[in-house]
Amino acid sequence: MEITVQWVRTSWTKASRGGEMAARRNATPVGFAVPPLEPSTAHVVRMRERDGFVPRESQEDVRRVDVQLREAEGRLRIHPRVQPFLGLPPRRRRPPAVRLAPGQWARWQLNYRFSSMAGTQDWSYWLDTFNIAYGPVRAGAFLAESDVYVDERGPLR
Repeated sequence: MEITVQWVRTSWTKASRGGEMAARRNATPVGFAVPPLEPSTAHVVRMRERDGFVPRESQEDVRRVDVQLREAEGRLRIHPRVQPFLGLPPRRRRPPAVRLAPGQWARWQLNYRFSSMAGTQDWSYWLDTFNIAYGPVRAGAFLAESDVYVDERGPLR
């Protein structure tokens, strides 16, 4: 069955933790209209502080998206991968994978906090949003509320 993947990454530094830049960052969308995709590709949207949070869209091989996708028994199992070296904020524990029925879609959000190894650079942050549909979707599907929502965001301090 068809699987549609959209990965939205917003990245910023301490400069966008307050004031006008924080307001711009907080106003960034977490879902976008999906363009026609080549088979086995994901719609990737990046919004960076250094670009004024202007969305930059591309298509990437779905295997490069940090999410596990597995079809079994008529459902799609999804679970974002988190590399051990990435700067996760403190969390109780990771939620279990989500299983989607045909026609459903899920939004899963995670955030990260980073510092340079030597402490010479300021903190930086990411917010990853994965919008994943099991089955065909219309272009604007990810602009609406999802069937399943997982909020795995932690405090960034």
